[in-house]
Amino acid sequence: VQLQASGGGLVQPGGSLRLSCAASGFTSDEYTIGWFRQAPGKEREGVSSIVKYQGYTQYADSVKGRFTISRDKAKNTVYLQMNSLQPEDSAVYYCAAGRHVDVFRWSVAALYDYWAQGTLVTVSS
Repeated sequence: VQLQASGGGLVQPGGSLRLSCAASGFTSDEYTIGWFRQAPGKEREGVSSIVKYQGYTQYADSVKGRFTISRDKAKNTVYLQMNSLQPEDSAVYYCAAGRHVDVFRWSVAALYDYWAQGTLVTVSS
């Protein structure tokens, strides 16, 4: 079972990035997939998730209206489209898969079973 996160980089304020979370060894829509981020000196926080099977999506208040999570079942990949990026969005972003994560606890990192390595997002002019 493996998750691979990619797509990070350096972008100017107001710009966009799309992160990818590719799953192997399991079918991603049988798990809730969450995106988390951690900035230096801060705790890891939930950014967004897409619930297993039904595909319900959740977002942190700080990213609502700017970020969109989606799933491509054929590619076994979950994406996080990030628009209107701001310097405060700079962080290492992680994706994670949880078999027993529901819509109410999607942002609880401890509930996720598998984690990808992080991908760094830097928003700076």
